[in-house]
Order: sequence, then C-alpha cells, then structure tokens
Amino acid sequence: MSGSFATLVVAALLGSEALGKSVTGLLGSEAARRQKGQFITKFMYQGDNGLLVCRLDNSALATEKGSRLLLYQDMDADLDNLSCTERLAKAQFTIYLSEEEYNQSIPRQSYPTTWQALYADRYTCQENAVIPHHADLSFTLLMFNADSAGNPLEHFSAEEAGLHSFYFLLLLAYFIACCIYFRPLHQALRKGGPMHTVLKVLTTALALQGCSALCNYIHLARYSRDGTGIPLIGSLAEFWDMVSQVSMLYMMLSLCVGWTLSRGRKPQSRPLQWEQSRASTAVAVGGGVVQAALLLWEQYSESESQHHSYHAQQSLPGLLLIALKVGLALLLASVLYQIVSTERSTLKRDFYLCFSKGCFLWFLCHPVLFLLSAIFNEHQREKVVTIGVTLCQSISMVILYQLFLSRSLYWEVSSLSSVSLPLTMSQTNHRGRY
Repeated sequence: MSGSFATLVVAALLGSEALGKSVTGLLGSEAARRQKGQFITKFMYQGDNGLLVCRLDNSALATEKGSRLLLYQDMDADLDNLSCTERLAKAQFTIYLSEEEYNQSIPRQSYPTTWQALYADRYTCQENAVIPHHADLSFTLLMFNADSAGNPLEHFSAEEAGLHSFYFLLLLAYFIACCIYFRPLHQALRKGGPMHTVLKVLTTALALQGCSALCNYIHLARYSRDGTGIPLIGSLAEFWDMVSQVSMLYMMLSLCVGWTLSRGRKPQSRPLQWEQSRASTAVAVGGGVVQAALLLWEQYSESESQHHSYHAQQSLPGLLLIALKVGLALLLASVLYQIVSTERSTLKRDFYLCFSKGCFLWFLCHPVLFLLSAIFNEHQREKVVTIGVTLCQSISMVILYQLFLSRSLYWEVSSLSSVSLPLTMSQTNHRGRY
C-alpha cells in the first residue's frame, strides 16, 4: 500500500463522525416532512429502569411548532409501509416537547428490544402547508440502560454490553503474553535467520491488533460514562485493525505464491523462505488493496456509524468482504494442496499443513461465525462475531508464531542433511567443520 493511499485512509477515518447514545443535533420541520418523521437514533433496551432524557435549547419554539418525540418499539420494517399519519399514530410513546428537559421511563423489557426515536411537528404530514422560516431545534438525547446496581446510568445498548469487559481481558492477555515472550522474541528478531521477515510481519500485525484493542477499550471506557466516547480513538481502533488484516493477507499471499513459483526453479535449498518476485508481490499487493477498499467501503456503508468493531455489519461491502475471504481461503487451499501432494519430505509437509491451519483459521473465522450468529438472538449476534473473530485471529497468529519460531530454531541448530532440512547449512560446510 502506498504512502499516499495510507495517508488518505487515515484522513478519512479520523474525519468520520461516530454517533453514540448521547445524540446531539438539530430537529427540522423539512427533514421531518421528507422522512415522514425525522429519524434520530436507535437503542436496544433491556431489563428494568430504562430511561430516555431529551433536552432542548429553545422550548418556546418547540411549543410553537407543536414538536413531539415519537418512540417506536421494534417496528423498523413496519413503519416503511405506513402513510405519514398512520406512522405517527403507531408510536408507543409520544412526548410533547414543551419543556427544556423531559424524562421518559421505558417499561420493563422481558428480552432486549430495539427502540427508535423520531421527531415530528405540526407540519410533518401537511404536504401543502408552508413551513415558516424558523430555526431548527437544537437538542440532546440521552438513552440509558440500568447498570449492575439497577440505576439507569449505562449508555451501552444491549448489543454492545460486555464489549468493554472483553477488550479489558484481551489487553490483560496481551500484557501477560508480552511479559513472557518479549525477550525470546526480541532475541529471535535480532538474530535474524530464515524466518526473520515473517516474524517481523507477524509482530507488526500483532502489535497493530493490540493497539486496536487498546483504542477500543479507551473509547468504550469513555462511552460508558457519556454515551459519546472519543470518536477519534474509535476510528483509530478500526484503522489499526484494518492495517493488521491487510498486513496478514499480504504475508500469507506472498508466502504461498512465492513457494509455488520457487518450486519451478532448479535450486531448492531454501524453498520455505519468503520468495519475492514480481508475480508474488503483485498478487499480494492486489489482494491487500482489494481488502482495504472493501473494509473502507464497509465502514461507511451504514447511515449510522458504529463506534466499535465492524466485523458484524451485513451491508453489501461486508458480504463482499466475506466472499473475498472465502475465495482467498479456497485459493490458498488449492496452492497448498499442490505443494503438499508433491512434497516428499515429511518435515516440509508438516510445515505446510500447520501453516494451512493458521491461514484457514484467519480467513474462515469471519464467514463461519457470521453464519453461526444467525442462531443467536439479535442482541448477541454482533458480539458473537466481533469477539469470535478477534479471538480466532489472535489464535491464528499464535499458531504461526509457534510454527515459524520452532522451525527456524530447529533448522538453525540441526546437523541433518539439507535435503530433509532445507534451511540448514550445506553439507559441504558441515563436513568441513567436523
């Protein structure tokens, strides 16, 4: 990926808006008429003590316009088929905005239920009426679920609850693993060797994933208090995750294509190293650019931006991204099958098979979890996919780390023939030494 493209990506991500459950904006009569009720936000309430707080800067103007806030319970699809008057009449709660602040308690929810808020006034359903030139109403809408103590102070919607704790545990696991393995990994990287480039890419991808988890944790910690969080930090989390995924894709495609091309060459002394060529580089860069483009498209395909991981979105680019991962998994399976089926060395065959496990886990975890999430309740699906994909990709990195570290050390100290252990010194050097 070129430097200019990376700069463009950063600028796009950092300039995005992320809407939380503390929503601030403008309520306009023209927008309400055009949409048959101006959409404000959605929130999934659960349990008891749900609360909605609406604050206005100009309650007198709201009274003059007959402004009201409409709350609908789990009626997203049904509202589109109704006329304007029928749509407004279907609201479970109608809040007339005549005061600067209004609190609305949400009845007990036996199971998590999505509520959406719309704005309407006296001009919404009067298509031929002239709308006076009033200023739009400035508002703040706060939506709360009950916290562990039963108080309505939790800004997390039901489908978001638990993600904050997950990222805390993930960071704790990263910290413990770093304390244990930092020194041997640092020594392996300083020493160099046949797997040096692969280990550098793996370490970079893992560090980016750790940065993404840290940013998500910081953003969600702030979000739990004010319902808005730090959109800049949330966008950074998604950016680091995207760069990590593109780095891993580049590494896997480069290795597989490079190994395939190297098998046609006469010298086979180092068939498991990172074999760079124009063809392998072009394939790897092309796959990385396509994935990056789909990730960016997916990020901005929804009308309401998500503040956390985007693994579970069901938009067109999201489905195309899943199809890309399945296609790449099939491509790698075909390439690796050709290599393994013609490989005589047991050691090399085991190496390729273990590498295949790490690659397939990385590529197929998202499509498989996306399909499995259909059996879960609506409020659990996004968490299942987000947590599952993050854990599976971390496990995939661990598998590849173990593979390349153990093989690199084994080939370095082994005194066996280079025919069976391709990355050792040549037989001539061994004979001369001993």
